Amino acid sequence: MRVRDINKERAIREKALQMMVKEGMDGFSMQKLAKAAAVSPATIYIYFKDKEDLIEQLCIEAGDKMMEITFKGFAPSMSFSEGLRIQWVNRAKYFMKYPDQMHFLEQLRHSPYGEKLSARMGEKFKEILGNFMANAVKNKELVKVPIEVFWSIAFAPLYSLVKFHMLGKSVAGKQFTLTDKLMNETFGLVLKALKP
Repeated sequence: MRVRDINKERAIREKALQMMVKEGMDGFSMQKLAKAAAVSPATIYIYFKDKEDLIEQLCIEAGDKMMEITFKGFAPSMSFSEGLRIQWVNRAKYFMKYPDQMHFLEQLRHSPYGEKLSARMGEKFKEILGNFMANAVKNKELVKVPIEVFWSIAFAPLYSLVKFHMLGKSVAGKQFTLTDKLMNETFGLVLKALKP
């Protein structure tokens, strides 16, 4: 039996993530991965049982990293504006630092693996955000809305701005860079929409 090499496993994970982001889930195969990572297919199977196992492990790793960064310095008991601002700043940092992971998680959400991703991350997110929202409603800092409506208003503007930044251009095709000023202006509008 061959010995596991942490560096080789990390390289295989990174190459798999890059390939899935670039080619999608349907275009990804272990054979293509082996070729791109310059290893034999047998080497990949030292680390992963099969394609499903590899995708699940990448999902867990990316999801855990996103949650760790998103909730750094955050507590559900914080004031609504402070707690939401921390999440905005943290999410923006995550997206900018780990763009491949962000795209990978988006692909997973809209694939047959989406249910596994939701099961893995959904309950913890719901608990943390549910407590945060309940606290903000109780303190009259947030209008009472379903979590899906909250999510759409609270985070979709940030996600759109980050995507424009990553593309380097706006809807109109003009050059676009996400600045702190623009993020703060957008955040202010989000607060206005969600406060009673």
